[in-house]
Amino acid sequence: MAASKPVEPQSGLPRWQLALLVGTPIVLGVGAVYLWNRSRTKQRKGTGERKTPEGSASPVQGQEGATREPEVTCPLDRAQAAKNKGNKYFKAGKYENAIQCYTEAIALCPKENKSDLSTFYQNRAAAYEQQMKWTEVVQDCSQAVELNPRYIKALFRRAKALEKLDNRKECLEDVTAVCILEAFQNQQSMLLADKVLKQLGKEKAKEKYKNREPMMPSPQFIKSYFSSFADDIISQPLQKGEKKDEDKDKEGEAAEVSESSGYLKAKQYMEEENYDKIISECTKEIESCGRYTAEALLLRATFYLLIGNATGAQPDLDQVINMQDANVKLRANALIKRGSMYMQQQEPMLSTQDFNMAAEIDTRNPDVYHHRGQLKILLDQVDEAVGDFDECILLRPDSALAQAQKCFALYRQAYTGNNPSQVQTAMDGFEDVTRRFPKCAEGYALYAQALTDQQQFGKADEMYDKCIELEPDNATTYVHKGLLQLQWKQDLDLGLELISKAIEIDNKCDFAYETMGTIEVQRGNLDKAIDMFNKAINLAKSEMEMAHLYSLCDAAYAQTEVARKYGLKPPTL
Repeated sequence: MAASKPVEPQSGLPRWQLALLVGTPIVLGVGAVYLWNRSRTKQRKGTGERKTPEGSASPVQGQEGATREPEVTCPLDRAQAAKNKGNKYFKAGKYENAIQCYTEAIALCPKENKSDLSTFYQNRAAAYEQQMKWTEVVQDCSQAVELNPRYIKALFRRAKALEKLDNRKECLEDVTAVCILEAFQNQQSMLLADKVLKQLGKEKAKEKYKNREPMMPSPQFIKSYFSSFADDIISQPLQKGEKKDEDKDKEGEAAEVSESSGYLKAKQYMEEENYDKIISECTKEIESCGRYTAEALLLRATFYLLIGNATGAQPDLDQVINMQDANVKLRANALIKRGSMYMQQQEPMLSTQDFNMAAEIDTRNPDVYHHRGQLKILLDQVDEAVGDFDECILLRPDSALAQAQKCFALYRQAYTGNNPSQVQTAMDGFEDVTRRFPKCAEGYALYAQALTDQQQFGKADEMYDKCIELEPDNATTYVHKGLLQLQWKQDLDLGLELISKAIEIDNKCDFAYETMGTIEVQRGNLDKAIDMFNKAINLAKSEMEMAHLYSLCDAAYAQTEVARKYGLKPPTL
């Protein structure tokens, strides 16, 4: 699907979309940012709320079963008695009385009894929490953590209060410490980490994306993006009629007219892979109201999308779509690209409307059904996706990519539905596609993804080798092959070598930097991981992708702070 995050070379899908469909050996979801934990398979425990204070609130049982109050002699005993009394008030919902008792316990407790004193502060914080006095909660939890730096209840309670106070940075540090101390087995703390990371990522990405410098992707990436369209007029080579003005008889006049067309110059620059000049030449055509104004608007919008400038692209796309006298294929292509842009902006209804309109105005355009099929997969509407891929194949039987993606849609449906027979049918379909279309690198790549899911690592490796043989400059394939080595052979050196090769081939491959960063997190090299994530952030082509990368970066930074403050580090590779 064409989008503001253009199609990845390997699969014809933008990487963020492919992650939704396939996943990777290293999980990219924000809730799994703590990537060192990806090998754990135990059921997460401890999902209940941490609301109650610590220590028994029940009276002590005598030998005959009668109740009696414990004897109070030393200051610590008196403090414990005050705490127990506070616990009774707490359970009765009398929080102000509980706070008074916990305050008394804090005053009575000898300073050398740090563990008891930290409990009293934490209990008073629990009572303040019920009164929604978040500043007091933070203060008491901080006292508790100072006395007992690995006090999970106090750290988590402080994290929740910090979130209420909109102090997300320190909240993330606390909840990161909790996750490490709990060995990532408590869903409640993991969900808070996920929530805060997403919020931080969105905030930072919104500001960064607004002020970012546009950056042209690599030539290989751009060519791959355009190759996902069969009926895109603007991506076709210059035609005979475009190379000269057919209304002129004299060669000199024809050359002069061609030279004056900004759009034709832009097309020439496309053929020469001189992409940086295309937007300015299209602008000249548009401002002069030239013969190719509609084409120039669409081409300029496309390159705005490629450099991540959706704000600049939308008015151009809107204008082409509303040109009733324009070539219908130009309008349909503009609708596909605007629909893809909406999907990246998490506006699925607007996206669906655009794709449906494209199908209405250009019923025999295979691109419409191909890209709408990808949208339907993202919306988990697999049956409809398969129908669209079938329509694309009917209109264009030689569309290897549509056939491979149909297989992939059927595979994911069978795999997530735990239907072994349908899984095998989909795998047989991949075999058929790769046999009939041996030059389609994307077919091998999607098959390799499915084989990896099935833990048929050797054959998946062979499929990636075929991709590399067909497209030796495809950086994304090297990244996936590198990830496969980690999952298959736990060969860290070979995995890093392949991902480094991807960066050498395309130093603008954000996926390679992101993946390298996740691996460095697993190795415990947090400073290097942060550097890799920052490089990926600078290359991000959509605000949503940038938010995701900021979440990864913030998670790594939080770990460095937790290690510095508490000496806590997760297991490493």
